[in-house]
Amino acid sequence: MNHASDQLIEGYASGAPIPDQQTWALEAHLEACGTCRARLAAVQPGQPLVDLAWAALLPSLDRPPARTRKLVRWLSTWVTPVMLPWLVMSVLVAFVAVFLDTVVRLDAIGVTGVQLVAPVLPVLGVAASWARGLDPAYEIVAASARAGLYLVFRRTAAVLAVVMPALLVAGWLTDTELVLWLLPSLAFTAGTLAFGGLVGVSRAAYGLIAVWVLALVLPTVAVGQRSFAFTANALPVWAVIFVLATVVVALRRGAFTRLGAHR
Repeated sequence: MNHASDQLIEGYASGAPIPDQQTWALEAHLEACGTCRARLAAVQPGQPLVDLAWAALLPSLDRPPARTRKLVRWLSTWVTPVMLPWLVMSVLVAFVAVFLDTVVRLDAIGVTGVQLVAPVLPVLGVAASWARGLDPAYEIVAASARAGLYLVFRRTAAVLAVVMPALLVAGWLTDTELVLWLLPSLAFTAGTLAFGGLVGVSRAAYGLIAVWVLALVLPTVAVGQRSFAFTANALPVWAVIFVLATVVVALRRGAFTRLGAHR
């Protein structure tokens, strides 16, 4: 077995700048070579590596934490950076619904643009918050000790906290009654989490969005007649769906601790 040179071991121990590939190769060699580990332990540099690292960290440790850093750290427990573009898009879509309501005049068929998009906007945000392809830290987050229903709830609450006020304003601008869009939104969000425990949150979200668009939105627009789902008579049905889905989520909360449940 070839051993590391004295110069490389002394440089590594003293914290001297060493190319990354040499550092990786040396560390891999040290794992298997007891002789070089003993040589490394015997090196007495002028300033130990631990002291060098501590000297570099000390200035930042002495500074009081900035409020902005505290805020960023707090927000990171509720949202991920990849969610922000999706949340912005969801807010913009809510106001596109206002535009459609005034230009296309959807109220001619007894339904507003807000009613058409409200149930799926929170679902889009929830899907983005657990999309494996969007979050580079997905595996690390999903496998952390605080993952599971607790983390799913926090991210879902963060989505609702952004999307619901936008829908509230959009509903006010289009004269859409609050309950006509609020209950379907909550029912679809809870349904996403309920099915998410079985097939994964993102898959459940995409599936429910497809059902909403294909089974309700497209037929309503094509036929030009409001379906039962958009009427006040459907509100008890939406309320029952919301309650049942919430109960399912509570009963199957253990399913969210598995990595596959977040996909």
